[in-house]
Amino acid sequence: MVLKGQIAVVTGASSGIGSACAKALARAGSRVAVNYCKHQVGAETTAASIREAGGEALVVRADVTRAAEVEAMMQEVRRVWGRIDILVNNAGDLLSRRTLADMTEEYWDQVMALNLKSAFLCVKAVWQEMAARKNGCIINMTSIAGRNGGGLGAAAYAAAKGGLLTYTKGLAKELAPYNIRVNGVAPGVIQTPYHERYSPPEVFQKFIASTPLGRAGTSEEVAEVVVFLASPAASYITGETIEVNGGMLMD
Repeated sequence: MVLKGQIAVVTGASSGIGSACAKALARAGSRVAVNYCKHQVGAETTAASIREAGGEALVVRADVTRAAEVEAMMQEVRRVWGRIDILVNNAGDLLSRRTLADMTEEYWDQVMALNLKSAFLCVKAVWQEMAARKNGCIINMTSIAGRNGGGLGAAAYAAAKGGLLTYTKGLAKELAPYNIRVNGVAPGVIQTPYHERYSPPEVFQKFIASTPLGRAGTSEEVAEVVVFLASPAASYITGETIEVNGGMLMD
């Protein structure tokens, strides 16, 4: 168990990639705080799965776009387990596909808050304790959209994820003197509720057709990369964003 004894917080962990990350971190030995905002049943199901496998999980509700709720969540984790070693900023969503013609200021602000501001608030709430211990790991869930602009109607989401990718690099530089590593993971086409909501079957098939490996990825495949970045095997990696996209985007 490469993460035995570690304490992890995973935001947006009630389904999809977040849920898979929480389970994978637990399998690697970490105690995991499973965050949710609206979908308590999903968060409880994720936590139950972790406990059934012999792990430890704590379900914590917080709207990660609100500073007071983020701080309360982190304090609850500290109350139960004493500290936070790993933060996975996974919370995020497209909310809806909107082109410039029907995009509103309110929608833009919501997308930015959920996908970018949330990561800032969560990092703000944990970095000082990590710095005091000279040890910590932060992993931000970006997206291939942050590199290629996303599909039609996803420009705001792509902008937020691109901002998160760049913020990851800036944080890595700022926090490196404290031995806090900051990295990103950028999923491509992954079979999750996200695509079930926002990508009609014919569009989803076009995405798959443009992927060299010829299939969608799984949440578990993304989660294993998160575990790697949180582990000692990645001790000399910071400021990096790993693309998990089946070859859809190559550098």
